[in-house]
Amino acid sequence: MLDIALLPGEYAVCRMGAGATLPYALSSGLRGADVVTVSWTSDGISVICPIDRAPAQAVVETTWRCLRVTAPVTLAGSLAALVDPLAEARVSAVTFSTFDTDYLLVPTVRLTEGTAALQRAGHRVTG
Repeated sequence: MLDIALLPGEYAVCRMGAGATLPYALSSGLRGADVVTVSWTSDGISVICPIDRAPAQAVVETTWRCLRVTAPVTLAGSLAALVDPLAEARVSAVTFSTFDTDYLLVPTVRLTEGTAALQRAGHRVTG
């Protein structure tokens, strides 16, 4: 069982071209609960950020809600323990990890189904 916190606000999963420049607004003035992650590949740049910080030139298809595992992740398979119940409930998920913990995003329109699936799997969701 994992403890999971629902972060406030909606998030964007963004795609930018490989040669794009990231706006300064992504890193400046982050609020306490805000999360921003950036991944670069030869195909492009992916950004996950609060919706109000989404780069103007980015492709954003839907809004997401962000869930954070509240304790440091030390168990093998913890990410699978989050994604598997969502897959069974047919709820899309985007995941990423930091040094300290795991995050997952579910579409805003499927938040109720997603959190219910996680709770049925034995996880505690707060927020």
